[in-house]
Amino acid sequence: MRNAKDGRDRSARTRSPRPRPPDDEAVAPAPPAAHDLTPVVGANLRRLRMKHGLSLERLAKASGVSRAMLGQIELGQSTPTINILWKISTALGVPYSALLGQRQGGGMAVLRAEAAKVLTSHDGRFSSRALFPFDEPRRVEFYELRLAPHAEENAEAHAPGTTENLVVTKGSVEIEVEGRTESLAPGDAMVFEADVPHRYRNSGDHEALMYLVMTYAETVG
Repeated sequence: MRNAKDGRDRSARTRSPRPRPPDDEAVAPAPPAAHDLTPVVGANLRRLRMKHGLSLERLAKASGVSRAMLGQIELGQSTPTINILWKISTALGVPYSALLGQRQGGGMAVLRAEAAKVLTSHDGRFSSRALFPFDEPRRVEFYELRLAPHAEENAEAHAPGTTENLVVTKGSVEIEVEGRTESLAPGDAMVFEADVPHRYRNSGDHEALMYLVMTYAETVG
C-alpha cells in the first residue's frame, strides 16, 4: 500500500511547472526592505481598475501587460517592475505613485529607510525609491534613483505636462530626451519635459545616484 508521503512526493515530481512570464514582464528582484510593497500595489491596482470599470482583459489590451501578469499583481503574487508599473498607470490615467500609496494619519510623516517603497527594473540594475508620503493631494513627487555601472533605463512617457528636475550626486549619467543627450557629472542638474519617452544611462564604472523631483500639470493623489 502506497503511503501518504510517497503519494505527495510523486505528485510534486509530476506537477507541471508554473510558466514563466516574458522577459519584459519579469518580476523584479525584491529589495529586502520592500516586502510590504506587493500587497499595496495589488490592492491599489484592483481598486483603480474597478473604479475605471475595466476588466483584466481590457486593461491588458490598454497597457500591453498580459492578463496573467495583471492577475498575479492584484493577488499579491508578483511585484511589478518599474516599466510594468508605468505601463499600467499610463493605461489607467493615474500617476505612477497612485499604485504605491497607503493612507497615513497625523501631521508628520517619517519615512524610515528600512520601510522604503523601492521598485526595480526587470534586471535589478535600476531602482526608484519614493521619498514622500502618498496620502495627500500633490503636484510634486520626490524620488531617489540608483543606476548600476554601464546600465540604462528606458522610461515611458509620463502624463502630458509632466516635468522632471534631476540632480546627480554620485557617478556620471547621460540623459536622452527626443534624440538629444546630455552628460551629467556629480552636482549637475537638468530639467526636462518628461511627457515623451526618455532614457537614463550610466556611462561610468560605479553606481550612479540621482535625486528626482517630478512635477505634474494637475494635482494628483
